[in-house]
Amino acid sequence: MEDQVLAKMLWKPSKDQIKRANMTYFMDFVNQRHNLKLTSYHHLYEWSIEHTLDFWACMWDFAEIKYSRTYDQVATDFTDFFGVNWFPGAQLNFAENLLRYKDDHLAFIFHGENQRQKRMTYNELYLQVAQFVKSLRDLDVTPKDCVAGYIPNLIETVIAMLAATSLGATWASCGAELGPPAVLDRLGQIKPKILITADGYFYKGKTFLSNENVTQVVNGLPSLKNVIVTSYVEENPKINKIPLSIHYDEFLSAEKHLGIDFEQLPFSHPGYIMFSSGTTGKPKCMVQRTGGVLLTQLRDLILHTDLKREDRITYNTTPSWMMWNWLNCSLAVGATILLYDGNPLYPDWGTMWKLIQDEKISIFGTSASYLHYLSGINAQPGKKYDLSSLRVISQTASPMSSEAMEWLYSDVKKDLHFNSITGGSDLNAIFAGGCPILPLYSEVPIQCRALGMKVEAFDEEAEAVRDQLAELVVENPFPSAPLYFWDDPDNKKYEHAYFTFFKPKGKIVWRHGDYIIIHSETGGMTVFGRSDSVLKPSGVRIGTSEIYNIVESLPEIEDSLAIGQSWKGDQRVILFVKLAEGHSLTDGLKDKIRQALRKKASPRHVPTIMLETPDIPYTFSMKKVEIAVTNILHDKPVTNRGALSNPESLDYFTKIRNKLSK
Repeated sequence: MEDQVLAKMLWKPSKDQIKRANMTYFMDFVNQRHNLKLTSYHHLYEWSIEHTLDFWACMWDFAEIKYSRTYDQVATDFTDFFGVNWFPGAQLNFAENLLRYKDDHLAFIFHGENQRQKRMTYNELYLQVAQFVKSLRDLDVTPKDCVAGYIPNLIETVIAMLAATSLGATWASCGAELGPPAVLDRLGQIKPKILITADGYFYKGKTFLSNENVTQVVNGLPSLKNVIVTSYVEENPKINKIPLSIHYDEFLSAEKHLGIDFEQLPFSHPGYIMFSSGTTGKPKCMVQRTGGVLLTQLRDLILHTDLKREDRITYNTTPSWMMWNWLNCSLAVGATILLYDGNPLYPDWGTMWKLIQDEKISIFGTSASYLHYLSGINAQPGKKYDLSSLRVISQTASPMSSEAMEWLYSDVKKDLHFNSITGGSDLNAIFAGGCPILPLYSEVPIQCRALGMKVEAFDEEAEAVRDQLAELVVENPFPSAPLYFWDDPDNKKYEHAYFTFFKPKGKIVWRHGDYIIIHSETGGMTVFGRSDSVLKPSGVRIGTSEIYNIVESLPEIEDSLAIGQSWKGDQRVILFVKLAEGHSLTDGLKDKIRQALRKKASPRHVPTIMLETPDIPYTFSMKKVEIAVTNILHDKPVTNRGALSNPESLDYFTKIRNKLSK
């Protein structure tokens, strides 16, 4: 595949923007400390991967990490992914770093789909966390315990996380949208001592009461000692049928003006447990270092997102997704976080843009599917709303098309830094993302590889390549890699998940499972989806996003899913389309799809079969689930329907399986 990097420059930072960027300040910091003359991001990046330990030491100081004891050295056994020990000797507390500000600056703005609103200053946040800490301490919560959430995206959710980590307990969370089986598949493995939940949530104009679901979860978690229920849907919900339950307001200590005695712990103390999507089996429980998540997320936020204290930042997320953890680390910068709970498209497409206007949001994070939908209906937020406060749009979850990127600059705002990022729950951070001091090109949504991460694109021979589709790998250890997997004492699951793929080629690298192109002219990156879903008709590799970006730009198509089916010794491509209202899959529309794919991609991208489907399966983090449908069409089991936000969507594919096997 040829590199088309310089097709169109969409945005270039001004001299003043470059001068005021945190990335520029950091480069000056590095130059002064190490007597260097780095003058560009590319020079800074090369230095950061050649002198990785020096980079993380600089990041520690630049982010002003709070600690009670500094580290003895940055890392020991650095060349060993499993054996590396980051920042040995350091003693710190995660929550103390996020609660460093105690003033009247707004910490949170909350908006719910039901129009409920709430505001909380940093001083109020600290005091309420202190009350929660006191109550947890009275329940003998210690650094050996797990505290979990099964709850919507509320301020109380963050307070519970901060209180738990203040005591050194490990935090894990599931959004209220998950059903009890999916929650028990996750929390049942880690045996939490305390659960915080809510009486319900709102979504697409509907009210969902949670008491029955919560009761099922509590009955399935014999490790629980207490269940804290916050009121959201009702003023005074009846919770008497939920075992071990107490209202949030009753649980909080009645003592006022408490301080917090933050538990001081090693850098590698377990801070978070994150869960894999679970689409191929029981979710993996990935235990993450307190210090590793803190330091790496601050790199992402301060340097790659250019977050400052005066910013107001939001991300469309739920507590099921790593972007919830990532967003809340913004507290360590002292910024204001807008938490939104509900559907960002309810009651109409203007919901989030009105919030950006009214609350003067400067950094808006969302998914590619959301932006693709808006560009597909020709929405014009820039004309309808005052977006003068908005300076960054961040996007993740799935690949972004060049057409949608151009829509951002024509119909949203011209002077806008589009910050496309790629990472994962595995590391709770990014591999690659935006850079506020680099230009942005339409064919290269991801501007750069992240500092300190030696990201490469490996071909099948484990050789680094440019300008062609290849596997995303990381060649050096990084602080936010999982400490270990739960219930994996010999690290076999951990090793198999990331490190065995290229081992036969003599390379021990982190292989993430995404297909990417690293573009030689800019150093930027394009992601083409999961490598296990890449299509290979006649042995030619095709990223599914290449098909989606073209097909879903057609006004007749609302969504699509491309699957490779083994067929007569080869693979044929089957395209399922979810049609926009008022359209049908006629022969004329099929021809239009074929012509678009042939013209904008290649004849290889044209599917053998096209079928209409009522829905497309998604995970709760808005990623298409090709592998589940692939398994169905090959008569293999789908082991965890509960990992999908819409598991009923699989019923259609089950019904047509026999037809497609003939």
